[in-house]
Amino acid sequence: MDNCSNDGSSEIAAMYADRDSRIRLIQCSEFLPQLPNYNRALTEISAASKYCKLVQADDWIFPDCLKLMVRAFEQSKSIGLVSSYWLSADELRGSGFPHQTSMLPGRECARWFLRTGIRIFGTQTQVMYRSSLVRCDKPFYDVHFLCADLQKCIEILERWDFGFVHQVLTFSRTENESISSALVQFRPYDHLVPYVIAQRYGPVFLEVGEAASIVAKYKREYYRALARAALRLRGRAFWRFHKKELNALVEHNSLDWPYLTLMMGPELLWLASNPGMTAIRALRSLKPKNPHSTREFERTRDVSG
Repeated sequence: MDNCSNDGSSEIAAMYADRDSRIRLIQCSEFLPQLPNYNRALTEISAASKYCKLVQADDWIFPDCLKLMVRAFEQSKSIGLVSSYWLSADELRGSGFPHQTSMLPGRECARWFLRTGIRIFGTQTQVMYRSSLVRCDKPFYDVHFLCADLQKCIEILERWDFGFVHQVLTFSRTENESISSALVQFRPYDHLVPYVIAQRYGPVFLEVGEAASIVAKYKREYYRALARAALRLRGRAFWRFHKKELNALVEHNSLDWPYLTLMMGPELLWLASNPGMTAIRALRSLKPKNPHSTREFERTRDVSG
């Protein structure tokens, strides 16, 4: 799907479409941001398609990726989602999934993820979907959700099982500018996203007592991170981002300022007892921010809602 490109890639795609009848090129007259464009493309999925694989710009899949993911699906018709190990720059990700386990019941997998926080899904590049799920859900991704790809994976596990390939099958770049890189300065993926996922899906997959305990754990970790940010005197853009996302994603919750104040106490004690680390953090906080990334984030979020 050509999302109003102007770099010659449409002509390259058209050349391959002329050579191979399996390739279909769709040219669009309206430019859309990333997730709405994914949703638009996925509405065109073939009725004959069994499995669906997205590969994001600048990411790679290794030669055996499709073959091994399809093989994982073929274990059972109950599998709706498959993932694997992957490389994020030079770091191995996805490790921690139970060894010698290539399939887990979906709800059991979701409970394991909520309890451990181990990231086995990655981005769209790292997973493969059963195409019938893509055809049923329109739109496929919730464009208002900060981490819509993770939210979709957890949603699938409510009714479908999970397959895993114990090999590195994909590679994601981290140094290129993207929507994700624009968000890095706000640190949403370390603590905000896990807290939001726990809030939304803890009650779905866990017993009441355990769900409350898991939510409390992630809330504590999130507010400790916010306390550190407050002590580093993070600017208005940081707090505006977290207030906006928390209000939008956690059933109109706002920042719990009394709890944040409470979390600042232990952080102050830690900083006072570790003056060397305090100096290092102070120096890091003086690093200039990337104004382009901030503008790109604001533009993208405004357009996509």
